[in-house]
Amino acid sequence: MRLTLDTIVLGVPRVEDARGFYASAFSLPTPSDGAALDLHGAGHLAVQQIDALAAVVGATPATSGFRGFVVGAILEQPGAVRDRLDAASEHGAEIVKPAKKQLFGEFTAAYRAPDGAVWKLAAASNKDAGTVPSTPKPTETAIYLGVASPKAAKSFYESLGMGVDRDYGDKFVDFTVTDGVSRLGLLPRKGIAKDVGGDSQGDGFAAVVLTHTAPSSETVDALLTAAAAAGGRIVSEAIRTDGGAYAGYFADLDGFHWKVTTGR
Repeated sequence: MRLTLDTIVLGVPRVEDARGFYASAFSLPTPSDGAALDLHGAGHLAVQQIDALAAVVGATPATSGFRGFVVGAILEQPGAVRDRLDAASEHGAEIVKPAKKQLFGEFTAAYRAPDGAVWKLAAASNKDAGTVPSTPKPTETAIYLGVASPKAAKSFYESLGMGVDRDYGDKFVDFTVTDGVSRLGLLPRKGIAKDVGGDSQGDGFAAVVLTHTAPSSETVDALLTAAAAAGGRIVSEAIRTDGGAYAGYFADLDGFHWKVTTGR
């Protein structure tokens, strides 16, 4: 039993507009159906109408201010960060942190997508090495959650089988990641808002549901049981859907929602 972040699902006002934006921002084929967007093998992103997504987890769809999370993409070099920031801006994103080298040498930028989600772009190297590809692709994607205590949240996720990669106590924690899935990171809420140049004030539905695809219905049940035992809240017991999937939902210690599902 090991929880992985297989798909990030964002709640958006207009699904087709959001799918078009992310296809353009990451130079993906124009989406033709409701399938999740494959971010060049570095994770999957899906969008769902915010009212419907909120209803699934029993939340009120209203949201204001900072949503408590930042979605991230790692690119190979600074030029690629600039390129993807320009692409996002050209298609309606608001730049909230210009692309530049930060205090400790990291080269980053941040933007707010038209749907309201904040994205951080970072370069794996702080110096350009060669020509930027015509279509820069992320080498990794992630979601960083603003939590009350990274230490406590770390223990919660460890109980679900996640292995810690970097641990800086109550400043920053993240977990090991495998090919094709996104990384999960934990920071204090004020710290993550400051990192992308924003204010930590905000309330309401975070407009995100993190999704894990399990190998079996038994694993779905085991993960839900483990989440509850570790202090999480079962939002919806697992049931078999009309489409044949078996899925349930839980909220972590800070109220972020997860869907655990399988087709078996």
